[in-house]
Amino acid sequence: MTALNSDEAQRAYGAFKISCPSLIKRADASGLTTPDQWRPACQATNAIPVAGGSELAVDFFKRHFELVAVGGGSAFITGYFEPQIAGSRAPLPGHVPVYRKPPDLVEVDAAAAQAAGTPRRGRLENGVIVPYFERAEIEDGALAGRGLEIAWAADPIDFFFLQIQGSGRLLLPDGGVMRIGYAGQNGREYVGIGKLMKDRGLLGPGQTSMQGIVAWLRAHPEEGRAIMRENKSYIFFQELTGAGPLGALGLPVTPRATVAADPKFVPLGAPVLLSVDRPEASGLWVAQDTGGAIKGANRFDTFWGAGEEAARVAGGMQGRGTAYILLPKGTLARLGARQSGAPPRP
Repeated sequence: MTALNSDEAQRAYGAFKISCPSLIKRADASGLTTPDQWRPACQATNAIPVAGGSELAVDFFKRHFELVAVGGGSAFITGYFEPQIAGSRAPLPGHVPVYRKPPDLVEVDAAAAQAAGTPRRGRLENGVIVPYFERAEIEDGALAGRGLEIAWAADPIDFFFLQIQGSGRLLLPDGGVMRIGYAGQNGREYVGIGKLMKDRGLLGPGQTSMQGIVAWLRAHPEEGRAIMRENKSYIFFQELTGAGPLGALGLPVTPRATVAADPKFVPLGAPVLLSVDRPEASGLWVAQDTGGAIKGANRFDTFWGAGEEAARVAGGMQGRGTAYILLPKGTLARLGARQSGAPPRP
């Protein structure tokens, strides 16, 4: 295995240990591994405390894993963070509601939905699942009056980007903080407005970062509102009272160690080694999250935590390079024996 930075190895080790209870039980949607294959590495974490020394963490990854490139291994990465925006637990003038997951939002198995020709997520209408309300309908009041509000956000643009991040902190008028995290999604397809705006010539060179997009939206409020509504995806939240934010495994994510990935190609909980043209993002991460825009074998979204520095780094993060998944030793040989085509290359 290539040389590992000891500090990043220790952060990744802590994140991997958090993932182990899920890894040894959860079915791997990528088909690359089985829960039993992760048991030896997860059992080994019982002998090494999280603060047991960075060199021990490096040795742990070298001892238990082998590198596998899925597809071509050519990676594209972005960044996300935990936003902090103004909000309130009670309705205030100009504030927009933060909704919990509606009880009429239903989700069915992908195979069943495909067989029936219905959405995976939607609502029942005359016994048939139909698409759930899209962003514009919800913002226009489709869920109003049902008691689904858990809080209110002061600024709709800030709240739009908090939805993209999937979790965040509401800074309350009394100085308190309310943490909210992902509880569900309306089933509509995610549309990245940054690419949409770039394709339309609305953003010039150097304006495609999150900060540049926000500046344009604020300078063009009516056009900006319409563009945001082209992303029909809408996120529902729950209040977080324990450790958080939570990733797709339902477990806390770790700044500078958690990465979002597509579980069709990367086992959730698996370590990932990135070598990209952004040095601060190169190194060892753990796939503990997913995202609406994170699709494909080598598409990753790095998590940077909360605060202004995290927002700055994540908002401007775009990098290209190579990605390797760390899978339990012996996986590559097993896959080679199982598949008639070419196995993932080491």
